[in-house]
Amino acid sequence: MTTTHSIPNVVLIPARGGSKGVPRKNLVEIAGQPLIGHSIQASLASSVGQTWVSTEDHGIKTVALGLGAMVLDRPVELAGDEVPTEAVMLHFAERVEFGKMVLLQCTCPFTTSEDIDRALVMLDTYDAVLSVTRIHQFVWTEGTPNYDPRHRPRRQEAKETSLETGALFAISRESLLKYRCRLGGEIGFLEVPRNRSIDIDTWDDAQLVDRLLR
Repeated sequence: MTTTHSIPNVVLIPARGGSKGVPRKNLVEIAGQPLIGHSIQASLASSVGQTWVSTEDHGIKTVALGLGAMVLDRPVELAGDEVPTEAVMLHFAERVEFGKMVLLQCTCPFTTSEDIDRALVMLDTYDAVLSVTRIHQFVWTEGTPNYDPRHRPRRQEAKETSLETGALFAISRESLLKYRCRLGGEIGFLEVPRNRSIDIDTWDDAQLVDRLLR
């Protein structure tokens, strides 16, 4: 009998123990559970084959395993402030077989299972995908506005801009190894509502998200 080896699609959640703005941020309780739990739950509820957490931290590892995720032990040298996420993704790719990867930042707990599934489908068309939210706002870059102050338009008429949320990125294994970057080739935008694009970076952010999720 011939058996077919199915290559899984995966969610990868990078979660290191160190953080400056909010100490041990990934384990801070948000709406009744550790922050990382929201991303793990969204992944487990999606169609993805495997949910992985990459961490060097024993506490995060214990929580992730308890919530049903798989854990890849990350070397301490890949857990510093200056280490790019791509290094973590490539470390994972060297050790785990997969077809498509959805990278979730657990500091963005509003990502849903539907977002993950949409990203996987979009990878049939694009080399990479990232989550964005659309904004119509007046933006100043180094003292220069994106409009003519002498003929100020209505806000609704401001140039539409895609704001990267940082919550979700998706890429095939082939593209990751080719570009060695989370974004490369033809890139697709996964649009999410503005109210689901909050990224926790400070205690104020954490308190706001906690209230919203409750």
